[in-house]
Amino acid sequence: MTGAPLLVLSGSPHARGVGHGRALAGRLRGFLDDSLARLGHLTDRPADLDALRPDIAAHRAVVAEALPDLAAEIDGLAVGAGIDRDAAWLLQLRRELIGYSRVTAGDCTTYASAGAEPVLAQTVDLNGNLDDQIAVLSVSGPRHRSLVLSFAGLLGYLGVNDAGIAVGINLVLGGNWRPGVPPYLAIRHVLDTADTVEQAVEILRELPLASSRAFTICGVDRTVCVEATVARRRVIEGDELAHTNHFLDAELTEQDEINVFAKNSSKRRLQTVLDAGIPKAGDTASHHRLLATPPILVRDNGDIRRERTVAAVVLRPDLGEMRLWPGDPSTVQDQVHVLR
Repeated sequence: MTGAPLLVLSGSPHARGVGHGRALAGRLRGFLDDSLARLGHLTDRPADLDALRPDIAAHRAVVAEALPDLAAEIDGLAVGAGIDRDAAWLLQLRRELIGYSRVTAGDCTTYASAGAEPVLAQTVDLNGNLDDQIAVLSVSGPRHRSLVLSFAGLLGYLGVNDAGIAVGINLVLGGNWRPGVPPYLAIRHVLDTADTVEQAVEILRELPLASSRAFTICGVDRTVCVEATVARRRVIEGDELAHTNHFLDAELTEQDEINVFAKNSSKRRLQTVLDAGIPKAGDTASHHRLLATPPILVRDNGDIRRERTVAAVVLRPDLGEMRLWPGDPSTVQDQVHVLR
């Protein structure tokens, strides 16, 4: 892994999608040809686009109603990459189409601190060997410009915008998943439109989410975590916050579906952050040491179905900056992108 490409996306929603798809056309087509975006490697079910079309259509209907600009951008992605429209939507919905497994060795460790020099940092732990699919999107959205981390054609994953809002994400397992807005698109919408942490929270309260996640939102004066199932939202607030893959809200803890072994891993990673403390925003070496050391770093054991650390980021909402280690952060150089 030598680095992640930077894609500059502007213009209408359709034009942004076309530009994204055109820039990564060969890579996206190759990814889709690899057992249908590697879904066949991750499940025991045959990977067949035709069989998934009804589920994709159900999700698309909700997204088109709730976030029409992003729906148009996904359609543009298909045009630019020269791929089936449903395949472009599948790239946004891989996690939801797989469903969730209660066995997860790791799926991101996030921490954030507000104040004069706010910072949000996290590892990105995914299965599917996705470190070869990383890109950074520099997006001129309808209201804000943002830097967005993307994997395999995703319009969103995590990022920072020019209003001083950074958003991170963790998988949590609870509730019944349903056709709706995938959380990665929800984050992109927040970065496109939110002026404040309060607005970001309200957006996440109102969107018809497809699946459960924890969203950490960091601004200059406030840091919160929105724990979300399809039906419920709970807000945790503090000057410093850390989150892994189990619910922290007392009521949502009762709905937690993570198994005991994965929960022990999640608790161990959370305690490691709490014991270490959150480094100062500008102390890159300390952030890197924390993010690139087990148990926060989840190493590759050779099993494509097992989550492992495929990237790490440090976001500075006050500077509009993303510092990214694309791949295993213990073995790769960082790259820095700044909103200008």
